[in-house]
Amino acid sequence: MKSDDIRRAFTEFFVDRGHVAMPSSSLVPRNDPTVLLTSAGMQQMTPYFLGLEQAPANRMTSIQKCFRTVDIDEVGDASHLTFFEMLGNFSVGDYFKPEAIDWAWEFLTEVLGVPAERWSVTVHDIDDFSHDYWRNSIGLPEDRVRRLGDEDNWWGPVGETGPDGPDSEIYYDLGAEIGCGRPDCGPACPHCARYLETWNLVFMEFFKERDGSQRPLPRRNIDTGMGLERISMILQGKSSVYETDLYLPLIERAAELAGTRYHESDKIDRSLRVIADHSRAVTFLVADGVLPGNEGRGYVLRRILRRAIRHGRLLGLEQAFLVQLVDVVVEMFSRQYPELVAAKDRISRVVSHDEERFGRTLSAGISRFETLVSELRARNETTIAGTDAFRLYDTYGFPLELTIELADDEALSVDRGGFDSAMDAQREQSRAKATSFAGGSAERTALYAGLANQAVTFVGYETTDVDSASIVAIIGASELATMVEAGEHAELVLDTTPFYAESGGQVGDTGVILTATGVFQVEDTRRPAQQLIIHRGVVLEGFLETGQTAAAHVDRTRRSDIRRNHTATHLLHAALHQVVGEHARQAGSLVAPDRLRFDFTSMEAVDGSKIEAIERIVNEQILENRPVETTVMEYADAMETGAMALFGEKYGDRVRVVSIPGFSKELCGGTHVRSTGDIGLFLITSESSVASGIRRIEATTGHQSLERALSFKAMSDQLARGLHVSSEQIVPAVVEQTERLRAAEREVEQLRVDLASSGATGSAHEIELIDGIKAIITRVEAPNRDALLKIGDRLRDQVGSGIVVLGTLLDGQPALVAMVTKDLIPNGLDAGKLIRSIVPVIGGRGGGRSELAQGGGTDASKLDDALVAARSAIHDLASG
Repeated sequence: MKSDDIRRAFTEFFVDRGHVAMPSSSLVPRNDPTVLLTSAGMQQMTPYFLGLEQAPANRMTSIQKCFRTVDIDEVGDASHLTFFEMLGNFSVGDYFKPEAIDWAWEFLTEVLGVPAERWSVTVHDIDDFSHDYWRNSIGLPEDRVRRLGDEDNWWGPVGETGPDGPDSEIYYDLGAEIGCGRPDCGPACPHCARYLETWNLVFMEFFKERDGSQRPLPRRNIDTGMGLERISMILQGKSSVYETDLYLPLIERAAELAGTRYHESDKIDRSLRVIADHSRAVTFLVADGVLPGNEGRGYVLRRILRRAIRHGRLLGLEQAFLVQLVDVVVEMFSRQYPELVAAKDRISRVVSHDEERFGRTLSAGISRFETLVSELRARNETTIAGTDAFRLYDTYGFPLELTIELADDEALSVDRGGFDSAMDAQREQSRAKATSFAGGSAERTALYAGLANQAVTFVGYETTDVDSASIVAIIGASELATMVEAGEHAELVLDTTPFYAESGGQVGDTGVILTATGVFQVEDTRRPAQQLIIHRGVVLEGFLETGQTAAAHVDRTRRSDIRRNHTATHLLHAALHQVVGEHARQAGSLVAPDRLRFDFTSMEAVDGSKIEAIERIVNEQILENRPVETTVMEYADAMETGAMALFGEKYGDRVRVVSIPGFSKELCGGTHVRSTGDIGLFLITSESSVASGIRRIEATTGHQSLERALSFKAMSDQLARGLHVSSEQIVPAVVEQTERLRAAEREVEQLRVDLASSGATGSAHEIELIDGIKAIITRVEAPNRDALLKIGDRLRDQVGSGIVVLGTLLDGQPALVAMVTKDLIPNGLDAGKLIRSIVPVIGGRGGGRSELAQGGGTDASKLDDALVAARSAIHDLASG
């Protein structure tokens, strides 16, 4: 039975049982960032299982293209694959275990005609229903129904989270001669490959959360999957999937090109199988929009492309050969997947380009690898250094996995940690290179001059998307190029572009430029010459060439935010004239997606009441939803209409006038909203001075204002709850609480002063006589320097005639204060001299007047020593 017949029979069988035949989804998953590629038939069904989307029908069937990256390194043996087709039937809350089991059994034994005795099954060890159903309803003997645990019979989600549940797997018995001969040999035998897993019936009952817990799904679902390659092997009586009609034409064509035969040797067979599998995978990946790159699915594609090329070289294929196998794949699969025919030219170009590029370095890379091996052998070492592996990657284009595979063949290992470190260093260099490239535009002035007459049609006022532009130039770091590859930075020039180039305070657009062979991320758009618009960025996947047709897509969300902010600057300018005065003229601006900045002439700050008035005027204009009109006219005519031109700005003979009828009219080349209502809420976030006579207002609109308003509301709600008042009462309540807090703080400070003062004078011996002079020299607790002085004042009053020296710690640092009553000053006693003589003890300095002096230091451990030193200092001053 041919594979085409199996596909047709499977689909017809389930359509006859009320299923809707669904087309295969793309190998690039839709709205699922948790996985790189579609690896199971149920992935497109997940939104239906979860109730996130309405299913086209409760019963569906499909033949799904799948790709699994985990088996790449194993491909080459007789069984492992990367790309495969999965036959599946699905129930969304409709039928469950009985129907799934009945129909699988009927299809295998009656439609396909496989003898019943060749089939055995496994079930989860807690799934009594499935066990009993296979035994009693289907009639399988106990020795052909095996109970196994989670490792074998629990189907987990494709990503970290998702639908899952127990399953029942159907195995085909390849024969005792294949087996291990053990008495307990059966399905999922760990010792042999006698039993071939053919069909998996998954009973989706749960959803796995990120923490590993399982919650029941609101509706139970069925997800089954049977590999077309394996059932074809069974029905075609082959010992390997590679001998079926799904692979043999590719193997035979590759063998023909290499001048060899399949089954000539194990080594040749391995290379032929790698080429057959990878050529299928490459064809389908590129058809679904994947392009070679350095990250993600692009890296997966490049990895298998280069692995296939390397195995072609092992067979003696020195010239490009993969593109010829692409032709065979398209011919084999076009009936089931007609999109391959439409994409054939693009697939061929991508494959040819990468094969040619890698082919130029492969021989040199292999030679370098062989040198490394010889050097390691000479040193009796067995590990290839990470830096050497990285050089093979960076210089010769060897994916790390290819180097590891080559090393395995030589019984060597690779230092992956060292490779990762070298890769991280290169990423840092790449970021620096991107910055350097952007900052090096001055060095490309001559290149820009040479392109200055290149006509570029800007259509960004009308649209953000162009589907058929042409790449007329590629500008490298220092010269023009005809091609740019994945990971490289460049500037593209298109003949037609929707990208707005930075001008008049408005930042340049970002987005993406797509060709049949590459994806270019636009990080900025500039206009280095009057007619020239350049798109600066980096190639994410594949390659781009001059002359290619390109689709240019501006980041619409970002552009919309910029348009809101730009129109808002016009409203702000007009409102400033009304509130501040006609002298408030624009002196600069920034229109970015997240904010607007407007500089204007004014000698005075704009106070709070005026800010509120400006906000009110602008938002009233927004609420009126006035149209925003643009007209291109002669400069003189524009001036006659009353349009405002910016002082010092140069204008051409014809200018663009942006007007909001009855409110604002300015000359402007930027992008704007269609009506003021599109701006949303306008909020001023700051007002400040930036230069003499120049003020600056910053503001937000749209999404940013919404987030700001919601944040304010959340804070006010939280305050209202904390204060136990309504939102309207927050301000008076906060004022009242603040006044209470200040009163309490004053009371606490007074109590501290009272406590410290009483503690210092509570005992008579604390007032001492030094050379007949009364003195209080002590350490106190004070919250701040103000309190310390108050304590000193009180103690000085208590002494009457004498000296007070106090020490304390303020924020962990030592502080000193000295006071001398006025009657002692004529006797040579001076507080300033006293402090200056003792602060060196605490590693500080100080000074003051004769009556009062203060000091501080850094060595808190010496505070008490400083107070002791004060006694000697008083004695010295008294002895004067």
